[in-house]
Amino acid sequence: MAYETVTGYCWPQSIAPGGVIGLHLSSAGGRPVRVEVARVGATRDVVLVADGVEAGDHPTPLGAAQDGCAWPVAFEVRPEASWRSGYYEVVLDIDVDGRARRSHAFFVLRPATGAPTAPMLLPLATNTWHAYNDFGGRNLYSGGTSVALQRPMRAGFLHKPAGVGRRVTVLHPPDLRMASHVGYLTLNHLSPWAGSAGWPDWEQPFIAWAERQGYAVDVCTNADLEEHPGLLAPGAYPLVLSVGHDEYWSSAMRDTVEAHIAAGGNAAFLSGNTSFWQVRHEDPTPEGPMGTMVGYKGFFKSDPVYGTGRIGELTSMWSDHEIGRPENHMTGVSFARGGYHRIGKVVARGAGGYTVHRADHWLFDGTGIGYGDLLGAGATVVGYECDGCAFTTRDGLPYPTGEDGTPESFEILGSAPAAHFTRATATRPPAPGEPSELEFVAARLFGTRDPAAAARIEHGHAMLGSYTSPAGGTVVTSGSTDWAHGLAGRDPQIERITANLLDRLGTRS
Repeated sequence: MAYETVTGYCWPQSIAPGGVIGLHLSSAGGRPVRVEVARVGATRDVVLVADGVEAGDHPTPLGAAQDGCAWPVAFEVRPEASWRSGYYEVVLDIDVDGRARRSHAFFVLRPATGAPTAPMLLPLATNTWHAYNDFGGRNLYSGGTSVALQRPMRAGFLHKPAGVGRRVTVLHPPDLRMASHVGYLTLNHLSPWAGSAGWPDWEQPFIAWAERQGYAVDVCTNADLEEHPGLLAPGAYPLVLSVGHDEYWSSAMRDTVEAHIAAGGNAAFLSGNTSFWQVRHEDPTPEGPMGTMVGYKGFFKSDPVYGTGRIGELTSMWSDHEIGRPENHMTGVSFARGGYHRIGKVVARGAGGYTVHRADHWLFDGTGIGYGDLLGAGATVVGYECDGCAFTTRDGLPYPTGEDGTPESFEILGSAPAAHFTRATATRPPAPGEPSELEFVAARLFGTRDPAAAARIEHGHAMLGSYTSPAGGTVVTSGSTDWAHGLAGRDPQIERITANLLDRLGTRS
């Protein structure tokens, strides 16, 4: 596999203008590496090429997944003043007996604190990338409780070839075994977790579309919201964005975004499963950023803060009754009241779009959409992981009850059915004696394993909606990971709604 013959990682993963990126490399037999750096947006712009970089042949430590690789710096990248904020792809090439081998690394050039270069800020969902990354051992889904950030990303997280099955969402139901997606990953020698996270799946198509439409977007990482909260100081950006699968948030990240909203700033969560798990960034490195992300999840009772005065930092669900800070407060919705759509046996033949409830909302201006219409189904914009809220129906329209923390002003604009995995529907069935996902979520949500608790959240939804903060900030949520797949000419109504959102919320007054 390519990632075994040449690989590397950048540290730090995010820098401001004037910073320096260290590129840590290893290649088979210590072969020299060709390094190409390109900013990827509407276009792929190569900004640096270095041939013959001496890499060395460094072993992957046994504890790399939790402790990092600790490889030496092979090359330094010093961005020039002309380089724009964005995602920078680092392509690594070597020659092995006449055959080319390639892998990828990345870094982010963020704007200087207090000096935005665009009217909107998109923090990439890098915490989620790291949670799923299984380079060097376990990730947070295979028994790990912490992951190191200083290690390469497994194949598929930063680059994916074209092909049927690339999306984890089933596009041509029924595919109850998800054979198309599993086959795609196997055929291309990608990580089995590469369908769930990474740059190519959601942020890349969103940024490419936005820049082609003339929208300027500054970029940072999830961790930057914690380590550089001044990026979102009041008035710095009209709009902060979350795109795709943005599952893992630290308390300080939420503090930063919620302060932005509380000050009248706007936010758009064009994402699903958003801020579902709390994590902690720990172990500061000599370069400054934290080097480890901690997430005990189902092993929450082993978290050192469990049963202490620091219970609010527990790395469990944000909606956990012992944390008491449901993500609904910020996003309006939660994965706890959502689940999956078109994944294996779960809503296997779902429409892949929203049934529209309030067609007169400004988001729908110019779309021609009406009450009861199906939105986004042609591009399957409702898929994979979905967020909803507790609601009731009055005169045929859904209204949030607020019992789960959803703001009173939240308007449900569209919805689609979603559900959590049960023992019968799970793609990875729980071991004997372990709870199903539905049972676990219900137990942490309500504090009981009574079957009646699971029944309360058994029938979830993806909720497209919006609310206004007391300070006048507008928050929009798609309630699904896959909104970005409706862009780039795939669904004119999704494109128009996204443009309406960016035009209204992402413009400086």
